[in-house]
Amino acid sequence: MTDQQLALEIQGLEKIYASSKGEPAKHALRGLDLSVRRGTIFGLLGPNGAGKSTAINILAGLVRKTAGSAKIWGFDIDKQPRNAKASIGIVPQEIYFDAFFSPREMLELQAGFYGVPAADRRTDEILDAVSLWDKADSYTRHLSGGMKRRLLVAKAMVHNPPILVLDEPTAGVDVELRQNLWSYVRKLNALGVTIVLTTHYLEEAEELCDEIAIINHGEVVACDSTANLLSHLDEKIITIRPAAALTALPPSLQDLGGTLSKTGEIVIKFSPSHLSIGNILQEVQNAAIEISDLSTQEGDLEDIFLHLTSAQKK
Repeated sequence: MTDQQLALEIQGLEKIYASSKGEPAKHALRGLDLSVRRGTIFGLLGPNGAGKSTAINILAGLVRKTAGSAKIWGFDIDKQPRNAKASIGIVPQEIYFDAFFSPREMLELQAGFYGVPAADRRTDEILDAVSLWDKADSYTRHLSGGMKRRLLVAKAMVHNPPILVLDEPTAGVDVELRQNLWSYVRKLNALGVTIVLTTHYLEEAEELCDEIAIINHGEVVACDSTANLLSHLDEKIITIRPAAALTALPPSLQDLGGTLSKTGEIVIKFSPSHLSIGNILQEVQNAAIEISDLSTQEGDLEDIFLHLTSAQKK
């Protein structure tokens, strides 16, 4: 894939934090390779300490890499640092503002840092987009936690970057504000902005992201489209509610791995590649069990995440 097709291109990225105060050196990134296509919403997932924030801070210019290379919108972070930084907006995990600045003053100041001419600034437009127009001239110390999160997004967008990195943006935000934030993110993506998202809400990544990379111990353990990752799961659960209560499970259904729940439902975990739902229902019929209702449950991204990260620990 060419530079013109990639928003981010990371190759062999290493970061070793030197030992200090008796603590051993920490190998935070171990040859991280990552490619993010332009125009996508890309999920970067991993447990605490996996290296997600270290990678983001290297892209932001806040941490020096030990080895490897990274390009942002085709610009090398070492050879073309100014162009690289101008091509990315970072929304950090930590919320920190000067308590005596208003949102409007903060966006104007941030735009000045990036050299955006006064005539080209979109301060009011951005404040309106993140639903902070009515708080534009209030002190930031008077904003709620959700408002401060949205202000962080607004700050990252003042220079109109083609890439927006959101590092745990909805942590501590209520459901309504989370939905409003994602609505705005989808709108930005529809306009062509590439979104890179780290989140602990796996259902959020599953719903939003076109592609997902899972990293653990500073390495990529999986990277694919969300649909392909989910297709790798070979486990389903079928729950069958009998018309008449059962006192025991027939041996034929026990042989399929079935169990009887406390509410009298038959629960069978199975691999679709080895056993079909049709076969299960045939066994139920053979056992002369009349079905009142049934449901199936697919594996989800959390299953993949736990499987891959626990497998790497072994």
